[in-house]
Formats: sequence, C-alpha cells, structure tokens
Amino acid sequence: MGCDGAVSAKRELIEAARAAMANAHAPYSRFAVGAAVRLTDGAIVTGCTFENASYGLSLCAETVALATVNAQGRFADVEAIAVVGGAMGADGSVAGDAIVTPCGRCRQIMNETEQMAGRELAIYCAAPEGDAVIEHCVAELLPFSFGPADLGITPRKN
Repeated sequence: MGCDGAVSAKRELIEAARAAMANAHAPYSRFAVGAAVRLTDGAIVTGCTFENASYGLSLCAETVALATVNAQGRFADVEAIAVVGGAMGADGSVAGDAIVTPCGRCRQIMNETEQMAGRELAIYCAAPEGDAVIEHCVAELLPFSFGPADLGITPRKN
C-alpha cells in the first residue's frame, strides 16, 4: 500500500473508532471510548465502552473490538487498532482535541493480540475531533510485557 493508501486506511480506521464511540454505554464514568481494528484483508471491526452498574464487569472499547475479532476466528489477522475517547457532554456527545491512550488492561490484551498475530501492530490514538493522532507500538505502551511467548506459545496460523 502506497503512502496515500496508508494515510487513507489510517483515517478510515480512526473514523470507524469515532463512529463506534458514539455508541458507548458509559452512564457511570461519562467517559466514552471507541475502538476500531483493521484486519489484514482491510476489514474493520469496532467496539465501544460497555459499562455495568457493577463496575468490575465493564468492558473497554478495545477489549470489545478484539473479542469480536476473536469470535470471528480472525485474532491472528489483526494489523492495526485505533482508539478515540473523551468525557461525554450533557447530551452524550464527545468533543475536543485531547488524545487518550489504552488503559493497562487493554495494553495487555493488545500485547496478547500482537504476539498471537506474529506482527507488530500499529496503535493510533486520536482525538475525538480534528487531526491530532499519535501512533504507538505495543512495546511503547507496555514495556517489559508478559505474554504468550513467555509461556512457550507461538502464533497460530489460520
């Protein structure tokens, strides 16, 4: 994929995360997050925050998206993830140019995904509005990680 295609694919992934963020169920934290996962064939799978009155049962957007990918049997096909989030206004919308990054739990799940996929994943953290984006790799987000390789588990081939 040429540079224009790569930029277009990144923009499409971020826009998918923004669209997913609009569906967040976040009545307790009032902090909505959307995530989008691009697979090797270009397909995009999304997820959003899914909170629960029993806080510990809440699910992060990244976890929802990656679990959906796994349910489709495509866990090894993940190549990039976009994350967008922010505080919800009184009308439930999210605005602003602040960039959020995945929580610790999601970083661990991304590490698992990367190791099982057998490729470095691009993680795009973008603002709810505007063009602000920071690209990370899993090693930057979770240095000194523990994952499948530490247990002698190698990537699966679909």
